[in-house]
Amino acid sequence: MKNTPLSRHTERTLSPRERSILQAIVQNFILDATPVGSRNLSKFLQEELHLSPATLRNAMADLEEMGFIAQPHTSSGRVPTDKGYRYYVDSLMNIEPLATREIQTIQQNILAVKQQEAALKDVSKVLGSLSRYLSVIKMPQIAHATIDKIELFRLSARRLLVVLTLNSEIVRTLTLEASFELESLDCEDLARALNERISGKSLEFIRTNLQNLIREADLDKHALVRLFVDSADALLTDHVVPGGTVHIAGAQHLFEQPEFGSPSRVRSIIELIESEEIIVHLLENSAAQEGAVSIAIGSEIDSTLMEEYSLLTTKYRYAPANAVGTIGLIGPKRMNYSRLIAIMHYVASALSQDEL
Repeated sequence: MKNTPLSRHTERTLSPRERSILQAIVQNFILDATPVGSRNLSKFLQEELHLSPATLRNAMADLEEMGFIAQPHTSSGRVPTDKGYRYYVDSLMNIEPLATREIQTIQQNILAVKQQEAALKDVSKVLGSLSRYLSVIKMPQIAHATIDKIELFRLSARRLLVVLTLNSEIVRTLTLEASFELESLDCEDLARALNERISGKSLEFIRTNLQNLIREADLDKHALVRLFVDSADALLTDHVVPGGTVHIAGAQHLFEQPEFGSPSRVRSIIELIESEEIIVHLLENSAAQEGAVSIAIGSEIDSTLMEEYSLLTTKYRYAPANAVGTIGLIGPKRMNYSRLIAIMHYVASALSQDEL
């Protein structure tokens, strides 16, 4: 992300009046996506500043000269620039508390997710519904988790249970169906041989080198070994839960925004949704951290597809596996940042707790 420090943007410190005017312009534009004129702004600020439209026009001209607002070709009003949004987010915005109904919705859905691990992807649906924007969740990964031990249990003549224990206290199991008769002694011998070679190694290392390790131990000719190797990918994946790397939801809400009356805007967001590699890149290169929401606006984002959008990201720790993933929201630059930050904080916090 090309997050530029605010100090590089600002030629001088804004006066309290200019700060109030810029805040009002951003808030009005967030509400209705209509360029803000001096007359409407005067009505909006009359209780706070008591400024005439003429005085406001002069102040708006100064803000425009400094690059905080701009005038679209088709309107006499003004809209925030990337610089204006950045100043608003960093210096003027107040985080909105969540409504009780929103908190209950998040709690109910996160609880359902924790009771059914495979449904972690449904968090993106919750976020998309609450935010009305495009929601993305990058599944938690544990590529650097190391293997404590592997155990093989003969369940029946042709059924084998494989139990893999990782140092992060994650236990994975896999039941295999063999086309040959299984012997308990063979299972014990293979488990012992495997543990000698893979115990203490990372999932990432084993996934890359398993074939070589088996070959070096001269085990690759045994039918039981081939059965295990052919099914090892399911055990050695670095995804905590099944179902892919990234899950996206909320496109239908995004298309309801007034910005998407333009076919080119619709095409750009469809292209983004269909490009999982780009979304993974955006999330991995964001400044997201646990306990904080990172905001990248338009030109700050390292993607031509995102020039007209903002990206909000935060990290979450998936408590059942103690593994870290990323939550993201994508929408027009006039997003209601204060409300969305509160939503993302609460969702990430709820996922990170052992109990709600």
